Amino acid sequence: MNDSPPAGSRARRPALAAAAVTVVLWASAFVSIRSAGSAYSPGALALGRLLSGALALGCVLLIRREGLPPRAAWPGIAVSGLLWFGVYMVVLNWGEQEVDAGTAAMVVNIGPILIALLGSRLLGESLPPRLLAGMAVSFAGAVAVGLSMSGEGHASVLGVLLCLLAAVAYAAGVVAQKPTLAHASALQVTTCGCLVGAVACLPFAGQLIDEAGRAPLPATLNMVYLGVFPTALAFTTWAYALARTTAGRMGATTYAVPALVVLMSWLFLDELPGPLTLAGGALCLAGVAVSRSRPRREPAAGSAHAVSGERPARPGP
Repeated sequence: MNDSPPAGSRARRPALAAAAVTVVLWASAFVSIRSAGSAYSPGALALGRLLSGALALGCVLLIRREGLPPRAAWPGIAVSGLLWFGVYMVVLNWGEQEVDAGTAAMVVNIGPILIALLGSRLLGESLPPRLLAGMAVSFAGAVAVGLSMSGEGHASVLGVLLCLLAAVAYAAGVVAQKPTLAHASALQVTTCGCLVGAVACLPFAGQLIDEAGRAPLPATLNMVYLGVFPTALAFTTWAYALARTTAGRMGATTYAVPALVVLMSWLFLDELPGPLTLAGGALCLAGVAVSRSRPRREPAAGSAHAVSGERPARPGP
């Protein structure tokens, strides 16, 4: 009797591990942005982060000798690099200066819902009931976390609009990146996307140079950390996992970020979460578990399609 797990399950494990690395590092970014954002303006912080990430990724790309992506990959790289690496980072940094953290979290978490809808419309991905139910539960948790963090904050119409624009840019960038991964590796797509974003942010070079000369060392180190880990490493592991599953399912996975942010703020910033915050974080994690779950009985062919990222011949879970 063979008690080993199915081949499809074994093949999904690296993608799940990559997604977990992404979620943890993206959660840590919120803690680092608090330090760096106090000394750097939104555009300068985005440019410094992207330059640090592009340098780290470029070195790895040279060591691995992967070369540049093929021509077919560049349209998606250009769109995702401009929207996700460029517009998203600048607008989100700016928006978080105009609204409290809770409001920003609630608005930006519209992104995974937009990813699922755009993926269904533009990529032909299915919207299984488990994914929709899990996203609904997680979004409710994100709203609870946001409300618990908004008690003493402030919000402006401009800030809300900026966070909404960030969510749209994030969703569009992810959907543009998904088909690109059929033509190039995760490392190639991430490196070139980071470079595109850095070029788009070059108008902020003067601000970066001026502010770097006056910024305290911890803020600059946090900016470099944001570039090397939550950008270079986390975006690469994201692309690796995205190539092996649907955009909607990957978007739903990021709902674990608010729960981890609550935990990290508790551990590193001594911010004791209240009951509503803890309940919201638990809902976020529960929703992710539901959206990532699969029916107990799944055809073998369905598993193969799920691993490869291809769409099955008939609607599946």
